[in-house]
Amino acid sequence: MSNIGLYTFLKSKTMDLTEEWYKSLDKSQEGVYSSTNPDQIEKLKQQNHSFHVLFCELFNPEKNGLQDEVFAEWIESIANDRAHISTPFSNIINEFFRTQHQYLDKISTYVESVDDDSITITDLTKWNKMIVQGVNEVILAYSKQNKKQADYTLNAQKQMINELSSPIIQLAPHTALLPVVGEIDTHRAKMMFDHTLQHCSEQFIDTLFIDLSGVPIIDTMVAQQIFQLIKGLRLIGVQTSLSGLRPEIAQTAVQLGISFSDIPIHATLARALEQKQLTY
Repeated sequence: MSNIGLYTFLKSKTMDLTEEWYKSLDKSQEGVYSSTNPDQIEKLKQQNHSFHVLFCELFNPEKNGLQDEVFAEWIESIANDRAHISTPFSNIINEFFRTQHQYLDKISTYVESVDDDSITITDLTKWNKMIVQGVNEVILAYSKQNKKQADYTLNAQKQMINELSSPIIQLAPHTALLPVVGEIDTHRAKMMFDHTLQHCSEQFIDTLFIDLSGVPIIDTMVAQQIFQLIKGLRLIGVQTSLSGLRPEIAQTAVQLGISFSDIPIHATLARALEQKQLTY
């Protein structure tokens, strides 16, 4: 039997599907589904209704399955929606499966509404299979988009953390301060190296104070990274000075054979700044 009858039936039920879905929704679950804000609820219903309008096209005789490009826009809008981002992934997937059951029930309702025997078991099996496969395709596409969004957010957060972990403070035109606070591992040392070189180059810094008074301990690899940072800065024309070196750090440098003989070193940042003022 042609899908046209079922297609017409489902297209006429899109708003019913949305209202039935929201009415049976577990509103105690975490995230977008628990909102009591009227505007958010209306937006949620509109998003759900848009899904049904698109999903019904699965049975459109003039089209061959779901329209991937159109559905991709809907999926991307949901994956990027702030309210859905704050909703547990498992809750969203569960709603897709609830929607799948809705469609299976609607197909049963349609079959019962047809007076003649034109609908066969083969037709019913085919339609049910189309529903299950269609929802599976949507879930897979959403999962990929959700991961893409999650990766983007994670990378943005990492970038922010890295920048905050090595903040460069502008003291005067062409003069800046890099206060290093907390433990430094190899990863943070590398990020500090990349971020500092880029910032000094972009802001035309020619003098950089590096203060290590907030660093409790540095291992051999990190000490080498700091020394490489100073060498890298020198290559792009930035003069550096160190302050706040703890005895443990100095000891590590000596054990590594790293010489700071040609780098201005001060006991405190205050002394470094005073010395700089004397040279103006």
